[in-house]
Amino acid sequence: MTGPRNPYFYDLLGVLRIRRQSCRPTAHLYTGQVVPMTEQFPSAAHTDDTITRHLCMAADVEQYSRLDTPGQEAVQADLVCVLEEAAMLSGLDRSHWQRQPQGDQEFAVLPLETPELVVLGGFVRNLAVKLGERNANTGESERMRLRLAIDFGVARAAALGYSGPAPVSVARYLNAPQLKRVLAGVESTDLALIVSDRVYQDVVRLRGEAQSLDPLRYLRVHVSQKEFSGYGWIHVPEHTPKELEPLVKESSSEPGARVAAPAPTHVVKRNKNGVFHFGSGDAARRINKKH
Repeated sequence: MTGPRNPYFYDLLGVLRIRRQSCRPTAHLYTGQVVPMTEQFPSAAHTDDTITRHLCMAADVEQYSRLDTPGQEAVQADLVCVLEEAAMLSGLDRSHWQRQPQGDQEFAVLPLETPELVVLGGFVRNLAVKLGERNANTGESERMRLRLAIDFGVARAAALGYSGPAPVSVARYLNAPQLKRVLAGVESTDLALIVSDRVYQDVVRLRGEAQSLDPLRYLRVHVSQKEFSGYGWIHVPEHTPKELEPLVKESSSEPGARVAAPAPTHVVKRNKNGVFHFGSGDAARRINKKH
């Protein structure tokens, strides 16, 4: 029995492409059928003077590196499937998205005419549902959980991907320690979302009623990653900001704020020669200080 076919290949010019294929059931029992994928959508021609602003999105699989090679291949296929199905159910056509697969994550630049309200409303809700359906019949070790980051701004195709402020900010939001801690700490969810302050103010706060977006269900955090510094808003479906606050405060990066020592909530075991620790190293560092 052969393994799953690699969906990616390089053409004669060395450009990474996606094979035309339908989502198929994997070893993880996910059986959703969606519209066929298309090859990477060609970017619109532009000159150095052209400035276009797009909605940009990135999705990342939690603890992807724990999987073996067949498991990683299955999760990659399932990630494409849940994104495809969530988009289709929301009336969005992903064949028009400019997508950049990166193994355990996907970055996408959405078309200019994409309705932001639908992405933040219907798409996010449908993605949470599809993740739940996918995980319903799997073991805990095969569960797929996602971090999702969304921003709006300048994004242009470049030699190695995309250039502009929006792709950079999306990457920084996606790797925000607060978002990682929230997803790790809220075990009952499969999805944690963060949007930029610009998206929150312009879409969620001012126009969110059209898609039943409640601004009070988002929690503001300050993200400082590499050279990037800015505010973002975290939302976890079916959970309130009050539930998330203890997790966020432990990794607060407010300008000038003192960061409290994280509580040792992870499993830690000691042996004669040192410390074995699982999950975050925070608890292990605390024990090392005492011994």
